[in-house]
Amino acid sequence: MQGEATMTEQPTIFALSSGRGRAGVAVIRISGPSARLILERMAAPCPPARRAAFRKIIEPKTGELLDAALVLFFAGPSSETGEDIAELQLHGSPAVVASVLRTLAAMPDCRLAEPGEFARRAFLNGKIDLTAAEGLADLIDAETDAQRRQALAQAGGAFARLCDGWRQQLLEARALTEAAIDFSDESDVAADALERARSLTRPLLTDLQHHLSAAHRGEIVRDGYRVVLAGVPNVGKSSLMNALARRDVAIVSSEPGTTRDVLEVHLDLGGYAVVVADTAGLREAEGAVEREGVRRTRERARAADLVVWVADATAPVTPPADLVTGETHILTVANKSDLVDPRGQSGTLTSYQAPLNISALTGAGLPDLLDRIAARVAQSVDEAAGTIAPTQERHRVAMKACADALVRFLSLPAPPPELAAEDLRLAADALGRITGRIDAEEVLGKIFGRFCIGK
Repeated sequence: MQGEATMTEQPTIFALSSGRGRAGVAVIRISGPSARLILERMAAPCPPARRAAFRKIIEPKTGELLDAALVLFFAGPSSETGEDIAELQLHGSPAVVASVLRTLAAMPDCRLAEPGEFARRAFLNGKIDLTAAEGLADLIDAETDAQRRQALAQAGGAFARLCDGWRQQLLEARALTEAAIDFSDESDVAADALERARSLTRPLLTDLQHHLSAAHRGEIVRDGYRVVLAGVPNVGKSSLMNALARRDVAIVSSEPGTTRDVLEVHLDLGGYAVVVADTAGLREAEGAVEREGVRRTRERARAADLVVWVADATAPVTPPADLVTGETHILTVANKSDLVDPRGQSGTLTSYQAPLNISALTGAGLPDLLDRIAARVAQSVDEAAGTIAPTQERHRVAMKACADALVRFLSLPAPPPELAAEDLRLAADALGRITGRIDAEEVLGKIFGRFCIGK
């Protein structure tokens, strides 16, 4: 797939690569066969490749001065997109940017780039693979240190090198199965070739399954660790939500059933993204809307990484046994601890020993709660430390398809060589789809559509 499109088949594209609005510097990028010619017409003479030069930017038809800027030229194929690239580092005035963009749009065979088109051309010209493109998109969206580190590793090709190594092992195994087919009339030769193929794929399957087990770690870093605040009505979940967010996100009221829908805030705890959700109180709902809210609470709790069960320290209720499933953890906190006599004279705290006592009103215990959540996030991520984790659902699906094909190949005691070769082909093709070595067209639009216009 990569390298099929040639530079001469593509129109020249341009875009504002820096942020819009008033700024000190605005960067406009131009990529395609006319990039050098555009510089010659708008900022003559074109500087030597990879050398910055200060030039006057003019409107070619009228000679009007648009700006004075730093310009650069990168000759293809030794450029980011594999094509000729020009870069204009203008003054960041909206008027300057608008005038230069209008001038570029009037150039023959030159048009505004679509979202992600620069990165897409880099892929088509063999400069990056699909996982690197996804890493670049994640890097643009990164809001925490963990997201930045993971995106940089993927953009740098770490995951692609892992997949290519697996695929090379599969190709070697396929060669052995093809030999078994060629020598099927010599049973000892065919059997030996198949056994050698098995010896190659057994450790490969183990390694693949190990990395698949780390898939949730990659999702946590990329999408955020999911925390759900749950409890019966009026225990202070919404107050706790506002205290954690340090702003009024949820409506706080003494009326039971105020929270009907799920509300979310995004936090940065210890460099990791955490998504905290406030949910409807669990009780026998009185109306259709509240019943739907309770249903969503239970649904979110089952899908969460951590459920913080908020109990009222003055009238505690324990979490229901069926609240979570699988590996979801529950952390119980006793809110409104400021209303309880610390000596236990009210008979509440002494009979209900919550792991953590807090007060959303006074802030007591909240630093400890945040520390516990952050520790839980770090533990979840560090469980697969040192393992390159898939970060996209399509990665996990492809790896699972590869593993399933290998299980089929290894499970039969003496499969016909033709069937063995087909299982290995399916396994190799599944890995090839991750990096775009095969069948890339179906995922191109989805991946590159995430980018901004000038990337």
